[in-house]
Amino acid sequence: MASLSQHRVYIPTTARANQYILAEFNPSNELYANFTDPRQCYERLSRQLFALCDEYELHNVHLIANDKLPVVRFHEESYNLQTAKQILFFYNPRYHEAHKCFYNDDHASKKIRLLFLATGDDLRANSAIFHAKVVKVLSNLQNSILEGEAQFKVRDHQHLTYDLFAKAKGCKESYGYKLRGLYQRYQSRHCALPKEHNEMTYATFRIPVTRMLKTQFQHLLNKPNYFDFYNHFYTMLVQQCESKQLNLAAMVANGCMPIIRNSQIDKDDSNGELQKLSFSTSENTPKYSQHWLDDKLVETMHFVIVASDSDEQGIGHGRFMNKVENVIREMVEPLAINKERQDLTVRFFQHISYFE
Repeated sequence: MASLSQHRVYIPTTARANQYILAEFNPSNELYANFTDPRQCYERLSRQLFALCDEYELHNVHLIANDKLPVVRFHEESYNLQTAKQILFFYNPRYHEAHKCFYNDDHASKKIRLLFLATGDDLRANSAIFHAKVVKVLSNLQNSILEGEAQFKVRDHQHLTYDLFAKAKGCKESYGYKLRGLYQRYQSRHCALPKEHNEMTYATFRIPVTRMLKTQFQHLLNKPNYFDFYNHFYTMLVQQCESKQLNLAAMVANGCMPIIRNSQIDKDDSNGELQKLSFSTSENTPKYSQHWLDDKLVETMHFVIVASDSDEQGIGHGRFMNKVENVIREMVEPLAINKERQDLTVRFFQHISYFE
């Protein structure tokens, strides 16, 4: 058996932890019929929701009833942006609190989403407590204003974000993570989850198409289209993943933001803003995919590497992330990147979903 040290990944102490829970359900016609119009429905629901959140000390919660997908990111300033398909929430968990509603007055949303953003310090250590509080709020809603409605689909999202080049910038301290799966971690902290659930773990990184990179690859960018340029990076990704027995990966360079789903639930799809990527983590068959437009040069290339069930090994995903970091280093080492000035952002994601 491999030594335990191989199952730890050492991440800079400057890494940021984040957690949010998205609970959604499809409202029935009967629910809307109980109110004068959709707006009254959302306002009544939000009043009860926010009252429960005050009771359970959940300080950053949003009701979304405009059929847009929430995307959560860290920022020192708290604000949100809306596009045709998304609502982007930027916040710092240590400082920012808010209870807001997003809806169109006369629009009966096909899906109502409740977004719970974790706040405070030590989010990862307190993740099970946060999850348990959210479940209590949802249970209260189901037993009152939402009695008889469809079950909530609950998605718990957690991630660690860090700069792979942090050491080159002077950050010498790191912390060793085993990165246990959410179900196992919650069980050990007495937070019960249903046995029927889906769990996904993956990592993402981005390579900006900077002026220096354009100069380095001028011989490929001067061709009639950008196929050879993109294919160079895709080939590197596949070769490195194959050499490290990482079977699930994708490259997205079509201007869309990748979102990851289980192939048992969703299929690959794109809507102009979001690139849905679906993977089956239970199969050992390799799946590598690429999504780009030959005639469009993007500002950023996105890369996704997904852990299969066999990557967890009952200990955690530390070994998986060590492999991922090795893939990234092999890919970026030949590139014209100034490690002391340019960040290479890596995000480690853990998701678990179930019906409450």
